[in-house]
Amino acid sequence: MGITKRVVMDAEGIDRSITRIAYEMLEDNKGATDLILVAIRSGGILLSGRIKEKIANIEGVEVPRGILDITLYRDDVVMTGKKPQMGETDIPCSLNDKKVVLVDDVIFTGRTIRAAMDALMDFGRPRLIRLAVLVDRGHRELPIRPDYVGEVLPSALWEDVNVNLSKSGGTDEVLIIQDMGMD
Repeated sequence: MGITKRVVMDAEGIDRSITRIAYEMLEDNKGATDLILVAIRSGGILLSGRIKEKIANIEGVEVPRGILDITLYRDDVVMTGKKPQMGETDIPCSLNDKKVVLVDDVIFTGRTIRAAMDALMDFGRPRLIRLAVLVDRGHRELPIRPDYVGEVLPSALWEDVNVNLSKSGGTDEVLIIQDMGMD
């Protein structure tokens, strides 16, 4: 039967969601003071860049943005039997007493976010940690809930949710992908 792909968010919907997330962050934090965005590698990198741009357009200030690799903090590295592929972590300033917003494209079980919070503690003691995601697909295994959500998108366990954000000129979309299998 093959693989089916269904577009559930288009470029316009993604842009509206990112705008809403940026406004909610600024309202929640009463502006951009002491705010830092930390993208979880790799899904949060482009999304955090877009949020940073929106905040700059709204507030007229550049919020710092870091990138966090959580490979060594994941609880499933041993289970996969694969050698983990490390990415670069780049935190541009101290996190001590900062309002950190972790950014990722999709939240599923919550395990990635738990690993990210563990990793953040190696870079200081934030005043608070909040979470921004473009898509919340449910199926949490840990008591973690995002503070800023673009879209709640219920999905089946066997489905994949792919967020495609282009660097420039490509197609922005969120897809649900289902492998129908072979009979």
